Amino acid sequence: MFPCGASCLVRFHAADSPIRGAVSAGIRDGVHLPFDTRADCVHSTRMNITFDSQVAVVTGSGTGIGYAAAELFALAGAAVVINGRRAAVCEEAAQRIIRQGGRAVAIAADASTIDGAQALVQAAIDAFGGIDILVNNAAVSGVADFVEAPYEEWRRVLDVNLDSAIHFARSAARPMIAAGKGGRIVNVSSIHSFRAEKGASAYDLAKGAMDQLTRALALELAPHGILVNSVAPGFVDTPMSVVNGQSELETEWFRENYVRQRRIPLARAAQPAEIAQAIVWLASPLNTYVNGHVLVADGGLSVTF
Repeated sequence: MFPCGASCLVRFHAADSPIRGAVSAGIRDGVHLPFDTRADCVHSTRMNITFDSQVAVVTGSGTGIGYAAAELFALAGAAVVINGRRAAVCEEAAQRIIRQGGRAVAIAADASTIDGAQALVQAAIDAFGGIDILVNNAAVSGVADFVEAPYEEWRRVLDVNLDSAIHFARSAARPMIAAGKGGRIVNVSSIHSFRAEKGASAYDLAKGAMDQLTRALALELAPHGILVNSVAPGFVDTPMSVVNGQSELETEWFRENYVRQRRIPLARAAQPAEIAQAIVWLASPLNTYVNGHVLVADGGLSVTF
């Protein structure tokens, strides 16, 4: 159930979490960093949220934002379903949560297919008795020229980023409605949903459509007590930021444009846990009235020019 309030102190345990220690306090590239952006976020943050007896399915949760969200859900009492394409990575993520005292199961499935989505939702029901929360986080990126790239290559980005969100939302909404307890769906989109980048037409289109899906489902599912929202990150320090073996966040291009010149006003990329906190709050019992909203979490990047 989703009551109007909840009270539970969530403590983030450092010992077994992979989300730790990347940016130190002090001066870096001429920018003042008043705190350790990763360690403070994970080890000191307190959120008065509990998800006891609730089940959260997080797609694309073997690493990055998805794993960070799954970890927070589990530490707040939810049973979580870890999903991704790589079975070994998913299993290790689930075991990491279990070692911290959480409840988790790993299900490898192709998020871009109807069968994969239905199988994953059914696995969550079989393992934990239902589904209360869906986080659509499965994503791939890729540069593909709109005119010259093979259509199958260009289309694959839409299959994973957009079609998976559609398939999972349909598959999860049915048991949520049948249970009659309400629910939460959070779609992880991107500032690409309202900004365009050369060579990223498929990704831009997918993320823009995902946010429109959020608005449409917020309208259609509201009578059932299901709230639907999006979180739109900017630059985030995840495996998706690695291109050809190098993190774009470590390039001179990023440091000059986004750090020293502060095109990102906060002068740094986000850590996964910072995006995960927004996801978890939107999915929580504390959110009783935010519906159909796109929460931009980009450090201020999209308000600059």
